[in-house]
Amino acid sequence: MTNAPVKTQVNAMSEDTAISIQNVTISYGNYQAVRNVFCDIPRGKVTAFIGPSGCGKSTVLRALNRMNDLIEGCSLKGRVLFDGIDLYGSNVDPVEVRRHIGMVFQQPNPFPKSIYENIAFGARINGFVGDMDELVERSLRQAAVWDECKDKLNESGYSLSGGQQQRLCIARTIAIQPEVILMDEPCSALDPISTLKIEETMHELKKSFTIVIVTHNMQQAVRVSDETAFFNAESTDGGSGKVGYLVEFNETEKIFNNPEQQSTQDYISGRFG
Repeated sequence: MTNAPVKTQVNAMSEDTAISIQNVTISYGNYQAVRNVFCDIPRGKVTAFIGPSGCGKSTVLRALNRMNDLIEGCSLKGRVLFDGIDLYGSNVDPVEVRRHIGMVFQQPNPFPKSIYENIAFGARINGFVGDMDELVERSLRQAAVWDECKDKLNESGYSLSGGQQQRLCIARTIAIQPEVILMDEPCSALDPISTLKIEETMHELKKSFTIVIVTHNMQQAVRVSDETAFFNAESTDGGSGKVGYLVEFNETEKIFNNPEQQSTQDYISGRFG
């Protein structure tokens, strides 16, 4: 991410932590979207961000690979550490950040290219020099879409169904070999069968990657995640808007069966949200 090796430790972090969010406040212009978030994302696990609309969970997710940089007027205070490096340091290249921390969006967004080139393109521009055919097959297999694609690799990515397109996008992300994969409601536009396939894929992917997912689906959070962060929002002092904050972060089983905060219990039981 800089001229120095990515693994250079400039800040102390536990080996079990992939990303450390330290007192992060994110604003859009004068509007504070989320404030004072502390959270350590564990390595090699699936972490779910849950909470009502407008609580800042997607904003925090996008901050983890500096996607918010693309939004005019967005600013961040605090630190986001990845492998000990502050991702918002002045000498850090955001493009390099996104190579190490990939993202799968809410709506499938294949490139207007063949299925093969959807996988090969990113790897190629990132300097991959190995066996491209092997990389394409391995990536599609890891994303559980190889069987549907293997006989039509030269056809457009748009020829696939919505669920297959989303798994193609996951394969495209895998191909550049990130350490972390962010998923922003990746199943919200999909049918139940496609959703199940994506969830099964996540269980396999966490053997090789750290995954952070934003979801509105409580059952999905229970099914796929090891850890859960519950975000909520409260009215600002002026009463003209709301600001998000992290209520609690714990093992998913504890969040859903024995949360520490009453508001967490109220949300997961459907009393609001």
